[in-house]
Amino acid sequence: MATAPPSLPPRRVSCGSLLQELQELWGEIGQDEMERDRMILQLEEDCLNVYRKKVDQTMKQKADLLQALSFGEVDIDKILSALGERESFPRSEKLGGTLMEQLAKIEPVLKDLRQRRDERVNEFRAVQLQIAHLQAEISGIIDHGDLTAPVVDENDLSLKRLRELKAQLNDLQTEKNLRLQKIDIQINCIHEMCNIMSLDLKKALYDVHPSYAELGKSKPVSISNSTLERLEGKVHALNHEKKQRLRKLQELGSTLIELWNLMETPVDEQRSFDHVTSLIKVSPNTVMPQGCLAHDLIEKVEIEVKRLTHLKASKMKELVFKKMTELEEIYRSVHMDMDSNSERRILNDLIDSGRADLSELLTCMDDRIAEAKEHALSRNDILEKVEKWSSASEEETWLDEYEMDQNRYNAGRGAHINLKRAEKARVRLLDSLEEYTSTRQQKEEEKRRLRVGFYFTCLLFHEFLIILKELKKRQEQIGTKPSPIRPHPARKPLGQSSNVNIVVGTPTSRRVSTPMSRKGGLSSGKVKEGTKTTVAPANYVAIPKDCSDNSSL
Repeated sequence: MATAPPSLPPRRVSCGSLLQELQELWGEIGQDEMERDRMILQLEEDCLNVYRKKVDQTMKQKADLLQALSFGEVDIDKILSALGERESFPRSEKLGGTLMEQLAKIEPVLKDLRQRRDERVNEFRAVQLQIAHLQAEISGIIDHGDLTAPVVDENDLSLKRLRELKAQLNDLQTEKNLRLQKIDIQINCIHEMCNIMSLDLKKALYDVHPSYAELGKSKPVSISNSTLERLEGKVHALNHEKKQRLRKLQELGSTLIELWNLMETPVDEQRSFDHVTSLIKVSPNTVMPQGCLAHDLIEKVEIEVKRLTHLKASKMKELVFKKMTELEEIYRSVHMDMDSNSERRILNDLIDSGRADLSELLTCMDDRIAEAKEHALSRNDILEKVEKWSSASEEETWLDEYEMDQNRYNAGRGAHINLKRAEKARVRLLDSLEEYTSTRQQKEEEKRRLRVGFYFTCLLFHEFLIILKELKKRQEQIGTKPSPIRPHPARKPLGQSSNVNIVVGTPTSRRVSTPMSRKGGLSSGKVKEGTKTTVAPANYVAIPKDCSDNSSL
């Protein structure tokens, strides 16, 4: 297969050669000269138009290059200003070279600055988006819809402004962390109180905000101001409910103990409510076991209190009258009178009417019993003496009858027993008489000491008045002013002075009235009652009845 010869490059044709070829063609054709000139002029005009158009296109290209240079310089200045950088770029007139060369020098610089600007804008947008998100979380706007993307101000992209935004973002993040910590603490409190009161924790948290009911599921929780207020209100409400339940349970526990003590409830029956009575002294801030303040538990305690209260009402009347019987026994034991029938009738009417507080009534009865016991204790000495005296009187009566028995010395069955009883009766009578006589003498001695002390006081006052009277007479005789009273010389002891040694006969002792005084006397060892004269002590002094007349001395 033959190969084609290599193509030769086209021969360049000039305008002159073409015009010459055109003239030859016109000559061969026989074209008119005028027509030839017109056609040549037309060709020249078309060439000028082509050149002119090309010049215009070139002029426009130059203007575009100048505009691009100008816009590039403006963009460079604007971006540098927005970035806050003080870098300077030489103007086009200082760059040198053609317009294309100048534009080629500006374009890489402008591209680099635009890239830096875009990166800075993206950084600003990310920070501002986080700030807007945190602000929306705190204000609660995020709970009502999607967050709108923030607009970045490209006129201020300086690092200073970026640091300010990052500082604001850091503050908001700190605020969020503090709120989350506060939420965590309050949720723990709610969890603890719900455990103590046996409440539904999930429902309690859902009432605050639905996001709280899904904790631990990597979902964001609300930290808005309104949510925190509701959370704080929930904690306050649960704490108030906890205190009310604790107070109510403590009152019920105290009532239980009071009823147990009143009803004498067995210890084994009380142990079923140890978890209640153990909370009586507990502070609301103390850690308490789970479910100790449950509503069901409180209702159970209320039912028990109502049962015991009903039982108390049925047995209180019995307890009151039991106390009344005890009071009557105390009064009877000390020989004190009381209108038992009337008091029992009043108590019965008062209890049946329902107007009386049975606890106060029992307390009143206990006070009366304590008062009666105290009064009875103070009467023991008197009762013992009365008992002895009554026993002595019975023995005296029996002894009188025994003395009147003509056959008391006959030897018979039981005679020796009667003799022993008679001997013991005489001894007891003598002991009783001696005890009475001793007590009487003690009282007389006490009265005598009181009279002697009073007499000494009157005597000293009488002597003092005599001394004053003598001093006054001496002052009148010598006409001088009274001088201070000097100590009086020691006088003889009382009882040794002849002026006061006034001894009178001792008074006749009073007759002692005993059960035996009603009889004529006792034979075979009976004590005969008679008038006895007691010898007064050597220092006994007669006491004047009244010393008030000494003032006239």
